[in-house]
Amino acid sequence: MAIPASPTPDSPPARAGEVLRVFRVFLALGLTSFGGPIAHLGYYRREFVDRRAWLSEGQFAQLIALTQFLPGPASSQLGFAVGLLRAGWRGALAASLAFTLPSALLLVAFAAVLSQITGAVGLAALHGLKLVALAVVAHGVLQMARRLCPDPTRAMIASAAAVVILLTGPAWVQLAVVVLGGLAGVLWCRSAEAVASSELAWRHGPRQGWLLLGVFAVLLVGLPLAVGLTGGASGTAGLLAVGEAFYRAGSLVFGGGHVVLPLLEKSVVGPGWLTENEFLAGYGAAQAVPGPLFTLAAYLGARLPDAVSGGALPGAAVALVAVFLPGYLLVAGVLPLWRRLAARPAAARAIAGINAAVVGLLGAALYNPVFVSAVHSPVDLAIALVGFTLLASWRVSALWVVAWCVAGRVLAAVLL
Repeated sequence: MAIPASPTPDSPPARAGEVLRVFRVFLALGLTSFGGPIAHLGYYRREFVDRRAWLSEGQFAQLIALTQFLPGPASSQLGFAVGLLRAGWRGALAASLAFTLPSALLLVAFAAVLSQITGAVGLAALHGLKLVALAVVAHGVLQMARRLCPDPTRAMIASAAAVVILLTGPAWVQLAVVVLGGLAGVLWCRSAEAVASSELAWRHGPRQGWLLLGVFAVLLVGLPLAVGLTGGASGTAGLLAVGEAFYRAGSLVFGGGHVVLPLLEKSVVGPGWLTENEFLAGYGAAQAVPGPLFTLAAYLGARLPDAVSGGALPGAAVALVAVFLPGYLLVAGVLPLWRRLAARPAAARAIAGINAAVVGLLGAALYNPVFVSAVHSPVDLAIALVGFTLLASWRVSALWVVAWCVAGRVLAAVLL
């Protein structure tokens, strides 16, 4: 069956009707897409290739390659790109809002009631969410290691990255590890292959792409300088510090959504804004809602002290926008340049090294803070191991792992 041509981005016919249609389609996905980034790609393929024919099989494969090549939340970036190609910039905004808001609102609501969860049963349920985080991150490390470290060279890069992270504390070390991983990839990851030439067509040229990439770089460098000049203590300055912390985390997430865990943990627990218990409880709760894992930022922003964020809603809004913005800027910036960039062997080798370093980054986070904070007894370890087995062997939805870990920990608290 022939695939109908998509409307030209930014053309009047596309703007008139397609923006609302894009919003409706992505809202349905945002309400029902459980299972994490890999599952989201399956939902997308069924919706945009098989059912609606908005993309060809080749275009969909190229969008996956593009989003895997860049840092950021891959499934959200792919959705942003679909909206962009289908209905221009307003379509991209509609897609990102509709896919993100359902889970973000649920996590803000969880942040609001977290302080009311008390008593033995309530505390056991929160502890169960930390065990969810342990099972999910362990499964994520296993999957990523198999996919991103297929040879001894990349396994060694991952191991070295984990050792460096475990032996050091400052947040800037994570950035250094990512950069050094890319350099090691260029030098030693000779087996990494360049991506095939692109089938994607986007009307805007390289000039706009370079402009957007420039905005990304200016924010990445300029936000820390602005925070330093203002002091980042409270009120508007506090929100600027929040925006800088979450923008930095969103800029460095190579390899999958779970990698945001150590980056955000350093950003909000390191300065003393949140405790590790609050952080891991939110991460566990994020497994129980549909949509992108990055909406954890909404929960974290809502839980920040008022002296930093100026209130739950401003904190949640700034954190949410800041963590997604770099990924969207990169997708829109690289899209006009993709055909040439994807064919460069050096780029493929750098990304291979960065991804290997990211596996080490997440492996270090699996031990500290996740394991250290979650496992206090053999019962905790047993519950987490069963949750990991459900994910790795039975391949159930993370929602069932949430139910098991919370129920198991509550039952243990009542009986033991």
